[in-house]
Amino acid sequence: MSARPRHVASLYFVVLTVAMLVGLGVKHSPGSQKTKSSSHPNDSVTRSTQNHLQKPNRLINEKSPYLLQHALNPVNWYPWGKEAFEKASKEKKPIFLSVGYSTCHWCHVMEHESFSNAKIADVMNQYFISIKVDREERPDIDQVYMKFVQTTTGSGGWPMSVFLTPELKPFFGGTYFPPEDGGGRLGFRTLLLAIAKAWSDDPQHIVTVANNNFKAAQSNNLSVDGNLKIENGLLARTYDWYETNYDVVQGGFGLAPKFPRPVNFNFLLRHYSKTGQPKALKMTTHTLRSMASGGIYDHLGGGFHRYSTDRNWFLPHFEKMLYDQAQLAISYLEVYQITQESLFADIAKNILHYVLRDMTGTEGGFYSAEDADSSIGHHSEEKAEGAFYVWTHQDVAKSLETTSAIFSHYYGIKAAGNVKRDTFGEFKKKNILHISNTFTQTAKKFGKSANEIKDILSLGRQQLFQVRVKRPRPTLDDKVLTAWNGLMISAFARGYQVFQQERYLHAAEAAAQFISTTLYDQESKHLNRRYRNQDVSIDGMMTDYAFLIQGLLDLYEASLEDRWLLWAIDLTKTQNHLFWDQIAGGFYSTTGKDPSILIRMKEDYDGVEPSPNSVAVLNLLRLSQMTGNEKWRKMAKKSIQAFWKRLETAPHTMPQMMAAVHFLMDKPKQILIAGQQNSSDTKAILHTIHRRFIPNKIIVLADGGEAHNLLATNLKVLKNLDQIDGKATAYVCENYICQLPTNQLAVLDRLLEQ
Repeated sequence: MSARPRHVASLYFVVLTVAMLVGLGVKHSPGSQKTKSSSHPNDSVTRSTQNHLQKPNRLINEKSPYLLQHALNPVNWYPWGKEAFEKASKEKKPIFLSVGYSTCHWCHVMEHESFSNAKIADVMNQYFISIKVDREERPDIDQVYMKFVQTTTGSGGWPMSVFLTPELKPFFGGTYFPPEDGGGRLGFRTLLLAIAKAWSDDPQHIVTVANNNFKAAQSNNLSVDGNLKIENGLLARTYDWYETNYDVVQGGFGLAPKFPRPVNFNFLLRHYSKTGQPKALKMTTHTLRSMASGGIYDHLGGGFHRYSTDRNWFLPHFEKMLYDQAQLAISYLEVYQITQESLFADIAKNILHYVLRDMTGTEGGFYSAEDADSSIGHHSEEKAEGAFYVWTHQDVAKSLETTSAIFSHYYGIKAAGNVKRDTFGEFKKKNILHISNTFTQTAKKFGKSANEIKDILSLGRQQLFQVRVKRPRPTLDDKVLTAWNGLMISAFARGYQVFQQERYLHAAEAAAQFISTTLYDQESKHLNRRYRNQDVSIDGMMTDYAFLIQGLLDLYEASLEDRWLLWAIDLTKTQNHLFWDQIAGGFYSTTGKDPSILIRMKEDYDGVEPSPNSVAVLNLLRLSQMTGNEKWRKMAKKSIQAFWKRLETAPHTMPQMMAAVHFLMDKPKQILIAGQQNSSDTKAILHTIHRRFIPNKIIVLADGGEAHNLLATNLKVLKNLDQIDGKATAYVCENYICQLPTNQLAVLDRLLEQ
């Protein structure tokens, strides 16, 4: 997440404690009142004006949009790499590591307040070697140091600010720091000078502290092969946490801030499918409805903002991330499959249309994100968060004229603005669209039918969208990440499965083809992580393999085209070779070949993105069913066992893994289709299957093609599938014991119902 400034008390005492530990000698009394920093993104001296006065630093040669945002800072930034490490070692200076991403609002704030400040830059350049990292390009670096920050401060976020020895070992860290002391907050310049003095006075003591931190981190990262009993009780304990922590009023879990976290829905919907527990479905549908009504949803352009700062899903951080769109589209699709309510279908379609319109490159890859901030006017260099998305009452009245009152009533638009808690005054007299009244309530107030109101609102959204298109857009992060593209391929493939809209299938296939030709080495069968401006220099990580394999499996089950399944099998073999822990099970995040990554970590938390371990386990279970490869099923089970400590004590922190546990414990349906890939009767069978929510299933086409013949070497049943009367025929099986085949869609529907 993009970290907002925290209250001083907790941050100050963490700083003070660690400062005393390493002898920083910080003497600072926290104030009793939190105040706004003296410098703010809306100050009259803008970032861009200051930067035009600077010569480029080394980041000017990088491809990352985030690094390029800092290329004109007066800070002598280095990218992560040998040059910076050698300079720190040669000059015996500590390293300041700053990690963020291009659409992070508070990263922009710190860039403007501190990194564009010549006085602060002078301190950084004199006493430190400063390194800037894009966490989206290099999650491996981010993971190591975020773990340190979370352990030592109790929380984390971005921008992340960490101080390292020349050997890359951390000794002090935090998130956002204001430039100067004020309002009870420790200023960044004060911190820099204190650490510089401590390093000058006794560098060996700091090195000792750093070494101890490193040893503790290494010890905590060791995997232990456990004896977790995988049973229904584990699933029940997971569900109990959700029921206990559910916000019955606004939906979601906990209070504020609220993140969508679609992995929660992945578990709950599978729990509902397995147990019939109605509240598991109700918690999901209520939350998704509340999100779709709130300001976190873009009611004009589709798609969801990053997270809500309040309990009500009203006031978001306005960045839009590709991984959120991908996962939430699937959540709405799955709920639509269960309920057949048009609202969920509409939101899913709007998400997919947004990505097609604004996040898809001409070559087929999907872009990473859109910024939270944008210019407040065409000729203004000032930027503000949400400027592209918010409206004054006058804006709406001028644009909609006679229907503005109806539109304003429904979407909660007020003359004085509708943002009540506006800490920095960014939304004065501004309105965030959210559904404030129902169709029925609005119809009653204005003496019209509900259908008339729907038509008026639909036209109003179109009109305001056209007005908004003319505004300065938020910055687009146009790098293509393999992992996030894998998630989006899944979303478009699943969208095609449900709605049968060809453009969804074409989008998924185009992205997969782009990765195949641009980010994949056909000879070594290795992936690269990032593409931008013809550069693909970063090796693929575990997330890239796991998420892309999942996307390819979903794409195969949508299209039944051999090459996607065959590629998924090849990638799984490479993934297992590069990342599998043969001793304890589970997958490392990295290959271990980069010596600058001091700890080879395993991700075990399903957060805003699922853990690659959780996704890989479900991939292995699906593939073992498809291929008959029992070894892959055993690997999946061993991976679950590898995380037994977390699963026994806090299974709700790994809901995607628990979704995989559902698959492991169930009797998956094997749905085998004897037919031709593109024939209308085969497609009709597929559509009948995909209308339903059947999470624990696999689909295989028996057509005599390359994939069919490969799978049939282990699954003998695939050799004996015949069509009935020359028409595509479905075989519904459990443990590959099949019921009578059928080419009658009504009969197939009844078999699937069972």
